Parts: sequence; C-alpha cells; structure tokens
Amino acid sequence: MGKGAGCLHSKKKPPPVADDAPAPTVAAAAPTPPPISPPDNAHAREPDAPAREAASSSSSLPGGAKLKVFIVFYSMYGHVEGLAKRLKKGVDGVEGVEGVLYRVPETLPIEVLNQMRAPPKDDAIPEITAAELTAADGVLFGFPTRYGSMAAQMKAFFDSTGHLWKEQKLAGKPAGFFVSTGTQGGGQETTAWTAITQLAHHGMLFVPIGYTFGPGMFKMEDIRGGTPYGAGVFAGDGTREPSETEMALAEHQGKYMAVVVKKLAQS
Repeated sequence: MGKGAGCLHSKKKPPPVADDAPAPTVAAAAPTPPPISPPDNAHAREPDAPAREAASSSSSLPGGAKLKVFIVFYSMYGHVEGLAKRLKKGVDGVEGVEGVLYRVPETLPIEVLNQMRAPPKDDAIPEITAAELTAADGVLFGFPTRYGSMAAQMKAFFDSTGHLWKEQKLAGKPAGFFVSTGTQGGGQETTAWTAITQLAHHGMLFVPIGYTFGPGMFKMEDIRGGTPYGAGVFAGDGTREPSETEMALAEHQGKYMAVVVKKLAQS
C-alpha cells in the first residue's frame, strides 16, 4: 500500500513587529479596546504553514482509504483457503483495515492435480505477483506443510521475491503465518517456525499470536490445530473439516494482525 510527498512551506518571513510599537490613533468618542496578546507560538510558524490536522480515528491514509492486510496463501484441498477467508473476516472487523485475499501460483500441472484429486481453484481469488507485496501494510502467509516446512508452491513464491529482497522493499512490514497439517505431530509449529527465515532476510516483522486467544488455547477436550505462531488446522487425510475452534482462532489472528498494523501506521 505509496507514500505521499509533503508540500514545502514558503520561506518568506513575516515583517518584525516591535514590542513597543505605538497604538493607532482612535477617535475620542470610541473606547480603546484592551490589548490582545498574541499566542505564544505566533512567530513559531510561518504564515502559510497549514494547521496541524487531527489524527484520523480509522486510518492514517488520506481520503478515508483503508490499510491493507494481504492474506496470501496456497491451498491444495481447501483447508488453508478456509482459514484464509476466516482470517479476512477478522481483519475486516477492525475499523480502517481491510483484508485482501490472494493465492500464489500453482506449480503442479493439472494432470498431477487431477490424480491427487485436488478440487479446482476459486477463480474469484486472484493470483499475486511478488511485486504486488509492496502495496501491503501487513501480510499473512498461509500454506500446508510438507515434511514440517512450507509447501513448494509457497517456497517458489518466496524465491521469486529476490528483487524485493535486494532493495529491502518489504523491510518493516508486519507478517504472520497460518498452516495446515495432516497429523497432530506433522508440523503445526515447525512449518511456521522454519518459515521465519523468509521474513528475517526481508527485514519483515514476525507477528505471532502468542496465547492471546485466551482459554481456547488451553482446551484439551477436542483436537485443535493452531499454535502461538499462528492459526492452524488438521486436515487428516484431506476429508476432515476445520473445527469451529480452529476457525475462531483464525478470525482472532486476523483481528490481532489488523490491530498491530493499525498501531504501526499511527505511530
């Protein structure tokens, strides 16, 4: 999401006013008004300097524009996509911030995807290019695990950001992760943990959710994905649907990231 350039103020100074300048002649019949003292900062600002505007309550962008949190994901069977849509709901719930869904390009041929029984992609969600990341005020990256680390499709996308890394175009942008794994020990933590290296080289700010979800992070009665690193879902053999707790955690992460992005924009 560009930076606007500020206007240069005029360097013309106001004429000096002597403290003991005589008052103007006033008709005898008219009462002499009491002297009005200038404000303390009367000479601290140039005459054509604009008054300071009040800070916006919804966004730091002009014209009521919203801050953008890009939700960039790869999803083969739809589990990560489901989390992404719930994350967007959380982001959109914060005033002045908007979640934008993007998917990364697929690297597998359609014949292989058909053999793997992968459902077709949602055409309503556009593919993102690396260059478009610079327009984001914050990014949430989502991907399934492959042996404890991110899927090759997401890694290929990160590999395409070399030109952004060279000029550190993403430095300072907050970012987080959400994941999907097939089993409870299949990488709910390591998949996010090993992805932090991508952010470190770009100079991005990793934003984990910690235990801010509250009691939902401590429930032991049901199977639940998600960690202090970010939201997560257990896919099982691909047929398991995310639980409401997993979805609620994803929505919480979206809201949490939106608040962080908004605070950074207003600082």
